[in-house]
Amino acid sequence: RRRRVLGEEHPSTLESAQGLAASLHAMGEYAEDRRLQEDVLTRRRRVLGEEHPHTLQSSQSLASTVHSLGDYEEARRMKEDVLARRRRILGEEHPHTLQSSQSLANTLHSLGDYEEARRMKEDVLARRRRILGEEHPEAILSMHSLAATLYELRDPQALELLRDAYHRCRRALGEKHPDTAGMAKSLSVALKAMGRTYEAQQLSAKKPQKTKRRSGRKRR
Repeated sequence: RRRRVLGEEHPSTLESAQGLAASLHAMGEYAEDRRLQEDVLTRRRRVLGEEHPHTLQSSQSLASTVHSLGDYEEARRMKEDVLARRRRILGEEHPHTLQSSQSLANTLHSLGDYEEARRMKEDVLARRRRILGEEHPEAILSMHSLAATLYELRDPQALELLRDAYHRCRRALGEKHPDTAGMAKSLSVALKAMGRTYEAQQLSAKKPQKTKRRSGRKRR
């Protein structure tokens, strides 16, 4: 409807196309997602310019889709470009800049560049803790992401960081939240790898408890 009423390049039409691409990504339809993202990015560059916030968000989203398709080198190049622009325009500690830093660090991890991924993840975690606080979901996710890289580096801090991230996530988001479940699984795998099978079994045996929704807050 928006295409017919507003035209192909109206901001609202492009916003809808971006939303559809996000839904395709969530469904795992990465090839179609990429095609749509590339079209939106091309139009936004032409209409808004290279460094408009909406253009940079499209670039970031497309880079994440390219990563999901397994083209890590191309994803790295794209993410480095977005990060450099966001640092210059928004500053080092803007939420969008930190999003780009975290995303690039994840791609570096996938490329096996664990030392550089570690350096970037430690920086993002330190900034998010300072700006958002220890218990903010984004700080907790950064903690878990850093722990995954430390685990690949065989760093003894990895297990305790995984454990800390899991307990904080459970307190902040509840036992049933997908992020909590993901962190529990990561911790269980790490415990099993270290021969601590009983602890891993105890973690898997925990039954989710119902948590009360906080009034006035929407689920993320």
